[in-house]
Amino acid sequence: MRVSMVVAERSGDQLAALLLGGMRQAWPDLQASGIGGPQMQALGFTSHWSCDELSVRGLVEALMRYRHITGIRRQLIDDLMARPPDLFVGVDASDFNLSVERELNQRGIPAIQLVCPSIWAWRPERVTKIRESVRHILCLYPFEPALLAEHGIEGTFVGHPVADVIPLEPDRAAARQALALDPAAQVVALLPGSRPAEIRYLIQPFLQAARRMLEQRPQLQFVLPTHELLLPAIEQALQATGMHGRVKVVMGQSHAVQAACDVALVASGTATLETALFKRPMVIAYKMQWLSWRMANGKRLLPWVGLPNILCNDSLVPEFLQEQVQPEALAQAVLAWLDDPAAVNRLQQRFTALHHELRQDMPTLSTHAIQKILGA
Repeated sequence: MRVSMVVAERSGDQLAALLLGGMRQAWPDLQASGIGGPQMQALGFTSHWSCDELSVRGLVEALMRYRHITGIRRQLIDDLMARPPDLFVGVDASDFNLSVERELNQRGIPAIQLVCPSIWAWRPERVTKIRESVRHILCLYPFEPALLAEHGIEGTFVGHPVADVIPLEPDRAAARQALALDPAAQVVALLPGSRPAEIRYLIQPFLQAARRMLEQRPQLQFVLPTHELLLPAIEQALQATGMHGRVKVVMGQSHAVQAACDVALVASGTATLETALFKRPMVIAYKMQWLSWRMANGKRLLPWVGLPNILCNDSLVPEFLQEQVQPEALAQAVLAWLDDPAAVNRLQQRFTALHHELRQDMPTLSTHAIQKILGA
């Protein structure tokens, strides 16, 4: 069994690694290669390019790196045509993967997509391209298969894997012990994103917000998880904002940070869902290059960008977008959660219900769906 897989960021690496684990149960001699990250490589995946090379956020940034990314895509397609795999799996990154999948589909090579392109949130015009490109979509959210069926696209709800990984009742004390945090302190998690572009736009306002919080509550503790690619930019920002030594920076361990905190200031993305499944209140923020924002916002279909609000169909947690990302506003919104334990309790009940809904054993269900598609 030869499988080609493509992920374009660290969160996709985590998803793909879980899927690889499930597929190896069905095909012990599975050979997997393509574009991946360290978690996939730890499972024997052969990565011809790092997923970090494809990691961009915003239309303008994508245009700036267009030639490099399209060069990788063209080489990937040529390699796959020369030696066709038994299956291609695109993991999220639909702008990159759908073009690959369409060419493979035309050659009769089965292609599936893990993570449904968010046609329910923005850019519904992609439906035709999706239908022409993939044989099946493995959906992380329960409402997606019915929506896809309306457009003649087959999909299976497999649950969100992070719901399987995160315990229903996270152990805050154990997480604090692992991170060497004061068990009695109020802890704020700073989660400014995992991409260089997110750090560029969010790290300064996040740290400035933390500084304002400290001015009002000197006993607060702050912890920020990151990875080696982003550490230099974060260290520079800590020095520039006068927050060096006042924020505990940890490598990886984002789940431990989310379990340990009382409240999180978090960039919109998968981390917001993870924070919700850890039952922690949060403030969501996002900022990008202004032209990218204007283009993306004009095609937005929903009133929210944060996954907890979208999935619960309610304004559960505050969102600050683009020009709203101001340190003082972020600081006050975070502190408001610390001052309202009753609101936190109500939020935790909603997040617990969401957790149960999304907990479906994604690796096993995805593998069963793939076996049906391949007739294996």
